Amino acid sequence: MSEWPAKRMEELCEITSSKRIFAADYVSEGVPFYRGKEITEKYKGNLDVSTELFITEEKFTEIERKFGAPRQGDLLLTSVGTLGSPYVVKPGEQFYFKDGNLTWFRQFKELDSLFLYYWLVSPQGKSELQKSTIGSSQSAFTIVLLKGMEIELPPLPAQRRIAGILSAYDELIENSRRRIRLLEAIARTLYREWFVHFRFPGYEKLPRITSALGDIPEGWGVRKLADVADVNSAQIKPHTAPDELHYIDISSVSPGQIDTITTYAFADAPGRARRIVQHGDVLWSCVRPNRRSHAEVMHPEPNTIASTGFAVLTARRVPFTFLYCATTTDDFVAYLTNNATGAAYPAVTATTFGKADLLVPTAPLLKKFGEATIPMAEQIHMLHLQVRNLRRTRDLLLPRLFTRHTKYKQ
Repeated sequence: MSEWPAKRMEELCEITSSKRIFAADYVSEGVPFYRGKEITEKYKGNLDVSTELFITEEKFTEIERKFGAPRQGDLLLTSVGTLGSPYVVKPGEQFYFKDGNLTWFRQFKELDSLFLYYWLVSPQGKSELQKSTIGSSQSAFTIVLLKGMEIELPPLPAQRRIAGILSAYDELIENSRRRIRLLEAIARTLYREWFVHFRFPGYEKLPRITSALGDIPEGWGVRKLADVADVNSAQIKPHTAPDELHYIDISSVSPGQIDTITTYAFADAPGRARRIVQHGDVLWSCVRPNRRSHAEVMHPEPNTIASTGFAVLTARRVPFTFLYCATTTDDFVAYLTNNATGAAYPAVTATTFGKADLLVPTAPLLKKFGEATIPMAEQIHMLHLQVRNLRRTRDLLLPRLFTRHTKYKQ
């Protein structure tokens, strides 16, 4: 097989940006207006992108008619701040984007945009992107340098074959993420029905009584979190520390999941690697609780340790799924946010968690909730493992598929 020819990106597509949108054009609802933040979320696979800015349908139509707008198959690349997150526009999507934050690749010639997407996240593509970077305090890509990037380009059929192999993994990942989202929604809906709206099995037969949290079903009680769970129950000591540990840092936890766990020799581990975690624990970042950096720990490897920046909640008298749902509601987040101290880095303490009021139902109802939701948590855990394995396999394939001596069916 002959070597793939190297071509400059400007030969293969138009590379441009958007027309400037001013602050006066923003509205509270309408056509989404994306910055690098939203595209990075899409690149990471977030199903719900936290869009904060919009423009009117009329403004969008005017821009689209005069200058064009992103359409199916176009590619956007984050070019300031978080660099190098690509996104290929899907069918039916309608949005506009911020100039300077994102670079727009469109009108492709002899280049498949999905092939370009995977090339940009491959070692080969990342190396070329590095050459297109300027700035030291705040790095950025320039359109001029991006146009000069060189890509070793196989024929279109081979490009589509490569993109098809890799996108098959991403489709499986997305399907698993959707199943995770559905199971999480079912568990939360059940929690709200039973413990917020009080429509639990047999609710019609129970009278209400007065409590500190308002009228509640008879037999239920308002308890401090410390009465039903331990907070930071265990931590490693230097003289009993393992040779190796698996560390969960605050930055590696996003709302509802642990993104990464890093393995260290104990001697090389960060000084904050102290909190021992076990199956069923709830991790809550003590810093900036409004960001909702929390997760449920499922079947951790031995010697899994969390940062002292977390509160580690261990259920004792309630199912761990009940504790997780109860401590991740909007009301609980508001309680933490209102009790945080510090201007630059508002934070709460273990005591703040322990003093929180929880509405605790009867033991039989707690048992029923656990029986319904713990299998869901186990299935969610298995799906997360599946996603991790699919990503690992895809990422191992990336450099091999972009090696010009590899043969493909065309």
